[in-house]
Amino acid sequence: MHPQPRVLVIRGGAIGDFILTLPALRLLRETIAGCHLEVLGYPSIAELARTAGLADSIRSLEHRTMAPLFAKTAPIDEALAEHLRSFNLVVSFLYDPDGHFRASLERVGVKTLIECHPLVKPDGPHASRQLAQGLEKLAMFLEDDHLQRAHFQRPPNNQRRIAIHVGSGSEKKNWPLDRWLQVADSFPNSEVTFITGEAEQERGIQPTGHPIWHALPLTELATRLSTCTAFLGHDSGISHLAAACGVPSLLLFGPTDPAIWSPPQPWVQFLRNPTHELSDLSVHEVKLAATQVVAKS
Repeated sequence: MHPQPRVLVIRGGAIGDFILTLPALRLLRETIAGCHLEVLGYPSIAELARTAGLADSIRSLEHRTMAPLFAKTAPIDEALAEHLRSFNLVVSFLYDPDGHFRASLERVGVKTLIECHPLVKPDGPHASRQLAQGLEKLAMFLEDDHLQRAHFQRPPNNQRRIAIHVGSGSEKKNWPLDRWLQVADSFPNSEVTFITGEAEQERGIQPTGHPIWHALPLTELATRLSTCTAFLGHDSGISHLAAACGVPSLLLFGPTDPAIWSPPQPWVQFLRNPTHELSDLSVHEVKLAATQVVAKS
């Protein structure tokens, strides 16, 4: 009997960056049959891969033994070195301009390393396709099905619940809260829940008059999003999470290009003003588009 193939995927980055990498994880999972796939990343985010059934184990990129891997000649923990050597294939999405990380993996005896460039080009194809291009060295090519499917199970649900995420990683990508509240009030027959996190709390963005899911662990948020009939938001990691849960979504885009950054699933629609300024989107426009998404859900 042949030993089980072992694959390590190293992926840092924010929530959206990680979810945009899930199609590449699915491609690896499907191509290397029966493999044990481990994700080395930030545990609170990387756990999503295990929830989606795309990873068997998780290891923290922030563990104290990891730091020497990014230095030129620092001694590397032998237990970590042995663990890294146990993988038949290591796929890294880390930014390593000086090559220190690659040199460290070669030093400890990693068998095969594939580097996937983590920086997305503004004039290239969809972000998920760009991230997976490194796998083409192994004759692994991303198909539409890898992109256009839900990554998390969505249970049957008759409750009409709309989730609105009012934030993102940049204030330039956010529509004003008072306008979101006006949109929320146009769905009196649905439960409208707002999603907030630490960034919104720091900026003083506090929706009132509606239930709030605040700073939930991502796996719990994914479970709750799966119960929603619709999702409204911006270009954000939480929007990618909602799309990955199979939730019909309307996303408002401003300075970023939806052709590259919008979730690729067919149940996602986006709205973008010709000026590319979010503040130029009217409440009427968003209400109309949101009503159409909710009606199809």
